[in-house]
Amino acid sequence: MATAAVQTTNRITGQRKWWALATVLLTMFFSSMDQTVVSTAMPTIISDLKGFSLYAWVFSAYMMASSVTVPIYGKLSDVFGRKPFYLFGLIMFGIGSAVSGQAHTMMELIWARAFQGIGAGAMMSMPRATVGDIFDPKERGRWMGVMMGVFGLSSIIGPALGGWITDTFSWRWVFYINLPFAVLAIIGVLFTLPRVRAEHQVKVDWFGSVILVVGLLPILLGLTWAGSKYAWGSPVELTLFIGGAIVLVLFILWERRASDPILTPVLFKNRTFTTSLILGVLVGMTMFGSLMFLPIYVQGVIGLNAQSSGWVMAPMMIGFIIGSMASGQITSKTGRYKVLGIVSAAVIIVGSFLLNRMNINTTWPTVVVNMVVLGLGIGSLMPMMNLAVQNAFPYRMMGTVNSTQQFVGSLGGVIASPIFGSVLNKAFAHKLTTAMPATLKQYQSKLAGINPQQLLTKQAQQSIASDFSKFGAAGHQLYLQLMHAVKVSLTFGIHRLFEVGLVFAILCFIATFFLPEAKLKGQEYFEDAGDQTKASTAATE
Repeated sequence: MATAAVQTTNRITGQRKWWALATVLLTMFFSSMDQTVVSTAMPTIISDLKGFSLYAWVFSAYMMASSVTVPIYGKLSDVFGRKPFYLFGLIMFGIGSAVSGQAHTMMELIWARAFQGIGAGAMMSMPRATVGDIFDPKERGRWMGVMMGVFGLSSIIGPALGGWITDTFSWRWVFYINLPFAVLAIIGVLFTLPRVRAEHQVKVDWFGSVILVVGLLPILLGLTWAGSKYAWGSPVELTLFIGGAIVLVLFILWERRASDPILTPVLFKNRTFTTSLILGVLVGMTMFGSLMFLPIYVQGVIGLNAQSSGWVMAPMMIGFIIGSMASGQITSKTGRYKVLGIVSAAVIIVGSFLLNRMNINTTWPTVVVNMVVLGLGIGSLMPMMNLAVQNAFPYRMMGTVNSTQQFVGSLGGVIASPIFGSVLNKAFAHKLTTAMPATLKQYQSKLAGINPQQLLTKQAQQSIASDFSKFGAAGHQLYLQLMHAVKVSLTFGIHRLFEVGLVFAILCFIATFFLPEAKLKGQEYFEDAGDQTKASTAATE
């Protein structure tokens, strides 16, 4: 393996590129697996640290810290190279993981997760950019597909691994397990990624970075709370949204005057870029709506054992892996992507339509087929969007382009959560008023305002059953009638949710027709770098 040299670009060539690719895939695998592993362990963590009221913040702190840093890492890595930010992200993620494992209160865990999220922002943006440093756009398609496949694989393995670690050792080890992976990745980065020396004096737009963070945080916070802690139109929500929007307007005005802006305004004048951003948000909302709420349907309506919930999304992820791998191969072979994008979006519509046909009598095999179809469509479309955007801009801007697209795409999931949550809760409450038997109408007030997801927990159902036990033998029948009404109402609510998802899928399909087609570039893609790679130390391949 070569010793990393000092260069004027991020380009990685020779045998070293395969070691760099292995490092990228390793980083993607353990960083994406972290979220699913932690999710599986959360019930145990909540029980141990006694912090159910702060449960959502374990994820929100991580999400906000990682999201707001992604654009900053991307821009700086174009100037100073990927290596220092890759290393910084891995070290921060490792420290955050270690501190999370040592947490003794929920607040300690939340702060540690925020710290971990700062590192995760680099680990989200650097891998895709590094693949772009290795392969030209025409080659890159198949490797983007492999990266998406690694993401899907980690989503399948993560829940099972999280459950096994929690049961066999302790929930603390779901965080400690990151440390050996982080050490291996750090070694890989040190030896495979080049040190980059800027060719000219660069003035970093630190003020713009601060304004961006200050503007994004209240908006992300508002989206996290909307529909759950506060109503969408509440004074708190309006203050967060309006305040954040005002700061972001100031950010835009500042960036137009900055000599080297952190978020280049010219990006948004490119039709490929703007169309891909719209597609990213729509696909994100369609995908995250399924990822978050399909397990509720499977557990609450079909009745799959909650202990098996970690495997619920495996069929969709298998479809995702197959779709991403096939999409990458087709794109690399043809050098074209628009027709593939249209077909992929059409498959997403079919998958969303099939989800809308599910009802209280739907069987598990039918759900599996529906999830595989949706996964195929989403998996084939996502790498294609990344490739189209990278191909539309010169190589020297790739970090900025990648990170901006990734940040905006991640907003799809952030926006989807409160929207879908509100749709489910309102539809569930409405249907429950008609589905509840007359003999149980007086019990309805006790369920008012309860999140339907909470009713699926073993503790909640035991509590309800115990309330009915005082009625003697008839109490059990009353309990079964109540749970049937809950199941009918939950099916109704999730059906409304899938209808919203179908609307997003249709909009996504329409948007693909506006995506400009451009032949994928080969080695000429790197010509804007001027082949300026100059090693100040002899590189040994």
